Amino acid sequence: MSTPPPDGKGALYAELLEVALDAARGAGALLRDGRPADLGVAATKSSPIDVVTEMDIAAEKLIADRIARSRPDDGILGEEGASSPGSSGVRWIVDPLDGTVNYLYGLPSWSVSIAAEKDGEVVVGVVEAPMRAETYQAVLGGGAFVNGVRAHCRTAPEMAQALVATGFGYLTERRTAQAEVARKLIPQVRDIRRAGSAAIDLADLGCGRLDAYYERGLNPWDLAAGDLFAREAGALTGGRPGERPSGELTVAAPAGLFEPLQRLLDDLGAWHD
Repeated sequence: MSTPPPDGKGALYAELLEVALDAARGAGALLRDGRPADLGVAATKSSPIDVVTEMDIAAEKLIADRIARSRPDDGILGEEGASSPGSSGVRWIVDPLDGTVNYLYGLPSWSVSIAAEKDGEVVVGVVEAPMRAETYQAVLGGGAFVNGVRAHCRTAPEMAQALVATGFGYLTERRTAQAEVARKLIPQVRDIRRAGSAAIDLADLGCGRLDAYYERGLNPWDLAAGDLFAREAGALTGGRPGERPSGELTVAAPAGLFEPLQRLLDDLGAWHD
């Protein structure tokens, strides 16, 4: 379900949403039902604890194959290496398994994140959370929905009453700096949550289960679908004051909380290691 997007782009956005839903649900089912009992690490990336499993790779292949079958001229950017420029002006941004460490350990907070951008702007986002039996979807200008029900972020509380989610990177230097920011932030808010999937955190914000979210070090595939969902659910998102969300810093919260939290995080140095 969604409301029609503006500018007569409804047919394209509907097609992109259908492709994203099909690929995300297919990959989610593969990950949920195909997880081997002896799942292990297939490779590491930025550090020994930044892991890739065989299931990450299999899920990305499934997603890339389904996109190519439906829209062969589109580009793709995938976390595990799928990459092509395409020629249609549409590019897919794919995280086949956001929350790999959770998945490796058998924790339920993991998701499949797929976004489609048209001429550089994200217009469709889907986050599939199989262990929750929830699908979060958003279309630019068309709203955000969870399992077909319209999603809305919470009304902004006072900072001292805000439940704030965050995440930590894999490099020791970055994690140490992020822990120091969290140490200074926690006396000023209700509490902090760390679930391990940026896409789920942004979806939870859009569903009113969190008051705010921030993190340094996100990649486009971590951010694209969840950011659109949160915005279409009524949240504001950004980076440092006056900037867009980026790997430097991502902040998301409803108006009234977003602005003071963004300023506070900037003052605390959440944007650098």
